[in-house]
Amino acid sequence: MAGVTDVIFRQICKELGADVMVTEFVSAEGIMQADDRTRKYTEFSEEQRPVGVQLFGADGERMGEAARKIIDKGLAGRTPDFIDINFGCPVNKVVARNGGSSLLRDCPVLASVASGVAKAVGDDVPVTAKMRIGWDADSVNAVEVAKILEDSGMQAIAVHGRTRAQGYGGEADWNVIDAVARAVSIPVIGNGDITCGADVLRRKSETAVSGVMIGRAAMQNPWVFREAKHFLETGALMAEICVEERWQLVIRHCRLAVDSGRNGNEKQTLTAMRSRLMAYCKGFPGAKELRQKLCHVSSINEVEDLAAYSIGKAELAEL
Repeated sequence: MAGVTDVIFRQICKELGADVMVTEFVSAEGIMQADDRTRKYTEFSEEQRPVGVQLFGADGERMGEAARKIIDKGLAGRTPDFIDINFGCPVNKVVARNGGSSLLRDCPVLASVASGVAKAVGDDVPVTAKMRIGWDADSVNAVEVAKILEDSGMQAIAVHGRTRAQGYGGEADWNVIDAVARAVSIPVIGNGDITCGADVLRRKSETAVSGVMIGRAAMQNPWVFREAKHFLETGALMAEICVEERWQLVIRHCRLAVDSGRNGNEKQTLTAMRSRLMAYCKGFPGAKELRQKLCHVSSINEVEDLAAYSIGKAELAEL
């Protein structure tokens, strides 16, 4: 979720019912060498707790030093509730640096990274890990890796039910996630293809997971957390969020992002947000046309104009 789960989006998700969140991941070397550039990746507000700072890297000692630095110096201005290690990212530029899911192919290094961070952090905050079920279909080793992570001091594991080779294609294998949950004594959080409350209920009732993690579904529908909680509590679906309310959130997100100044001026911020805005509009009336227009927005006024057009189109469709 790099480039997505920044401090502003997490604020929105928290307001809409998310329980526990993790920052965008940041390289341990970035923490050690360039505090000013990496500080924004570790930012969070008190209202977002419990929240973890997520690291990736392949040097256990340096990873431990980076984790210690985050805790001791409070790069975000405050100490996180936990440190999370990313062993799941499938992106080439991360894998090429021997980070993310590449370590699923090298269990000794994976163990050294996990234990290095756990030892450096000690009892100050918990250390958790995020992983995939394996490198590819011929090397699904999630149970083995989970046991190593448990032995290395991880206090919880989130398992994405796809291999690195799958990327985000195909279906998540919850049978493997279930096997992991039954093989270790620490909490296991399942991840993959969770889009609604019914998905949450099904996975919690059919597997041994302690919880579920929602990722990509929140990009287009951050209301998914509120909807899922409502379904778990009542067994009923919430009323569908209308297009007008969706646009209100999109515009608010834009304003918060511009006001934060994290990505420069208004034009730079809106340019950086284009892909996020296109994700939001999935399912809107005339979504294809909207996405084409959102590819070129550079101001909040332009987004507001598109919102007015989209809302009007939705109202006409209801007549």
